Amino acid sequence: MAQPHLIRLWVVVTLGSVLTISAGAFCWEKQLPNRLREAVERQNYGECVRASEQLAALQWLKQGVAAEQALCRQRYAKHLWAKGASAEALNLQKKLIASEQGDTVKNRAALDRWQLTLQERAVTFFWQGELTKALRLLSLQNLQRSQNIQNLRDTFQEIWNRNLSEKERLVRLVKQKRWWEALDSLNRLDHPWWQLEAVNERALINAALQSLENIQEHNQHAVAHPNLVSAQELELAVQRWLSRGMEPWEAFQAGCNSLKGQVEEDGPESFCRRSDTSPMTK
Repeated sequence: MAQPHLIRLWVVVTLGSVLTISAGAFCWEKQLPNRLREAVERQNYGECVRASEQLAALQWLKQGVAAEQALCRQRYAKHLWAKGASAEALNLQKKLIASEQGDTVKNRAALDRWQLTLQERAVTFFWQGELTKALRLLSLQNLQRSQNIQNLRDTFQEIWNRNLSEKERLVRLVKQKRWWEALDSLNRLDHPWWQLEAVNERALINAALQSLENIQEHNQHAVAHPNLVSAQELELAVQRWLSRGMEPWEAFQAGCNSLKGQVEEDGPESFCRRSDTSPMTK
């Protein structure tokens, strides 16, 4: 007869535990609405969200609780965005939209607006030379425009790497005093930050080319070597090629070739010399 007695005892204990837990949950559930209202009044949006989520779990997301939870999420996401917590704001707004509570159109429009703002900030950072900050901002954008954002990230990286490589080439050319090629490299920099980084190289190139022009004029006018193309003649030829969109160094070479000359470099000097063949006299 001991076994039925133990079964009855187990049933009594189990029912007592269930009733105790249920009573505790019931009391806790009754307190949560007060916590929720007080949190809203104090504008304590974090507590508001926590209380609403606990209440929703106890009431299995009844319609009224879901609406309260959506309100808390909407206000807390707006609060987070205003104080600069972009990642947290986006994640909470995503939960709000997924719940399909509240004004879904308005909530989605807010998310789109925040995403666009972050993209614009990322673009600003990028053109200011803050590549890391720009990419970090774009990493927060993982919702609706993922492919567009990835394309933007790739574009940023491609432009940056291209300018970095060109700047390294520019430095080498300046050290080698290959001034026309250096000018061509300088003009290929298309990022404002990298253009500012090359300000010293620009000054050296401009000074060297000015000196080179003076030397060429001296050689071609004072010495009057018959095989050297005159500065005026060469300048006109180079300008014609520049007007067609050709890069400076390429224009210099093309201009010299069009005058049946060859480009020669002697240290820092570059000049255009015709072949040594003399015209036959009749």
